[in-house]
Amino acid sequence: MNSFNLPAWMNNFGSRTVAAPLIIILLLSMMILPLPPIALDVLFSFNIALSIMVLLIGLQTTKALDFIAFPTVLLVTTMLRLSLNVASTRVVLTEGHTGPDAAGKVIEAFGHFLIGGNYAVGIVVFIILTIINFTVVTKGAGRIAEVGARFTLDAMPGKQMAIDADLNAGLIGEDEARRRRTEVGQESEFYGAMDGASKYVRGDAVAGILVTIINIVGGLIVGMAQHDLAFGDAVKIYTLLAIGDGLVAQIPSLIISVAAGVVVSRVANTEDIGGQLMTQLFSNPKVIYVTAGIIGGMGVIPGMPNLAFLTLAAVLAGIAYMASERQKVVAVEPEIEEKVEAPVEAEEASWDDVTPVDIVGLEVGYRLIPLVDKSQGGDLLKRIKGLRKKFAQEIGFLAPTVHIRDNLELRPSGYRITLKGVEIASGESNFGQFLAIDPGMVTGALPGQITTDPAFGLPAVWIDASMRDGAQSMGYTVVDAGTVVATHLNHIISMHAAELLGRQEVQLLLDHVSKESPKLIEDLVPKLLSLSVIQKVLQNLLAEGVHIRDMRTIVETLSEYASQTQDTSELTALVRVQLGRAIVQQLFPTGNEVTVMTLDNNLERLLMQAMQSSTTGSAIEPGMAETLSRQAETAAKQQEQMGFTPVLLVAAPLRAALSKFLRRAVPHLRVLSHEELPDSKTIRVTSLIGGS
Repeated sequence: MNSFNLPAWMNNFGSRTVAAPLIIILLLSMMILPLPPIALDVLFSFNIALSIMVLLIGLQTTKALDFIAFPTVLLVTTMLRLSLNVASTRVVLTEGHTGPDAAGKVIEAFGHFLIGGNYAVGIVVFIILTIINFTVVTKGAGRIAEVGARFTLDAMPGKQMAIDADLNAGLIGEDEARRRRTEVGQESEFYGAMDGASKYVRGDAVAGILVTIINIVGGLIVGMAQHDLAFGDAVKIYTLLAIGDGLVAQIPSLIISVAAGVVVSRVANTEDIGGQLMTQLFSNPKVIYVTAGIIGGMGVIPGMPNLAFLTLAAVLAGIAYMASERQKVVAVEPEIEEKVEAPVEAEEASWDDVTPVDIVGLEVGYRLIPLVDKSQGGDLLKRIKGLRKKFAQEIGFLAPTVHIRDNLELRPSGYRITLKGVEIASGESNFGQFLAIDPGMVTGALPGQITTDPAFGLPAVWIDASMRDGAQSMGYTVVDAGTVVATHLNHIISMHAAELLGRQEVQLLLDHVSKESPKLIEDLVPKLLSLSVIQKVLQNLLAEGVHIRDMRTIVETLSEYASQTQDTSELTALVRVQLGRAIVQQLFPTGNEVTVMTLDNNLERLLMQAMQSSTTGSAIEPGMAETLSRQAETAAKQQEQMGFTPVLLVAAPLRAALSKFLRRAVPHLRVLSHEELPDSKTIRVTSLIGGS
């Protein structure tokens, strides 16, 4: 886009910010306040210079969007001309009786020099210019803009699909795709704005005719009635002033109309208008030779202007000769380059082409991009850093970095969370709105888009910002769009903590512990246990929601029992016993009473027999499994309704198998063994599973 830089002192005072108000004040001042002739001369000269500058900028553009401010420029220049007409009319009618220079030297010059002081000639010239501007240039430019806007709008889906296809094929990057989509939208808006802005210029042409007629009639009345001028003198003075005033306005209007036609009628390529004309009109020597021959033939006909035609024919022949010589040079250069340059072979594939998948990924639709864009006030990146820190403090290890990218295949307000390249959760978040979540104790309903909380599945509704305080007073939990995504991400990461603990994370965790207890880690790894066994034990703990912050206790327990067994399930059970106090504290943070569910004695005995008779130690008869799953789910819901954490207390041999079995049916159910309960806790049984 053509642009210019303001001086530093102008930028410091914010001149760009106050430019628009100053223009409005200037236009209103010209309409309301009387202006001296010298001021009119300056403003009329500025109007002519501005129209020429706009035309030159239009000629130098390579595509329409290079002058995207042109519709606004049309409006401003039109209002400037109309304001000058009002100001000059006031001066013509009040001071016109004093002579032809009453309205300034510019109007006098146009009245005398351009039309020879003949008002009849002036009227004819003025009418011709107005007709050309109104019926030819402006009407044609408006029609081109109208058709261009329609075709551009119809082509938008195809252009968007082409951009998406190039992006999916890897031909362009995400930044380039975003830039192209913005350009497609701006192109449609530009042609639509040009279609409307062309009406300004057409209206200006009509207004110019009416203003000129009013000036002539009003001038005759004022001159003859108020200043006692003769009819002939009044006609001569006021007609010359009115025509001069009209021409001063119509010539810039015609120039601006031509600029509008140039901008909307050109086909975009890498050349400006001048380059296109020179390349396409004078690049074919055969056409120029034939034209020179025809003009030369006309020049030898008796009675024709021989000198003019023969001179023009000679000039065209010279241009054709230079064009043909230039084509010969251009044709030789590629042959030389083909001989010198060796063919470039396609680059072989390498291991650099293999990119690892992101451990944790967050993909967002294009409407959610402001959430991760700091320049637009997005704070999602900051929140993700905060939740990773919170995860490390609560769970006991540092989660992998979350990689965020936009995904054009998602819904505009949609997002999805991936784990090792596979989608594990998705949702929608409406940027600019708030999610009012119903925790179960609200006092009324809210208007808005009804949905569910993506993290916990609670009923919710999307509301506008103006309803936030009212929703909170009704008992809703109100969060913004960024909090919705961050909370869902935090919930998913916590649920899949076991999968995020890779071997590298385990090694880093042990290295961290070894800074305080180097001998403890040295005696365990690799002398007693391998790194993979420790990783599996830690993953078993995380899979059942047990935090691994107390690594000292975990490592000491593994060191104590590693010589007795290498089985990860047995080692996990032994570690859980040692972590029993922390596990219970996590589930029951206050009080000494532990509210639990238990199994019926008969059911527990049957399950023990099934475990002992099974070769794998975890087989449950299908009918019994269905009954157990259904009753455990019902009991867990009752426990939650009473405000308690659903915890099932079983015998130690059953704990691991039942925990794994019930995890799918009742994800929030925690299974504890009697050995894991501290002696200081009091047990209170609220539900009996398997009873008659």
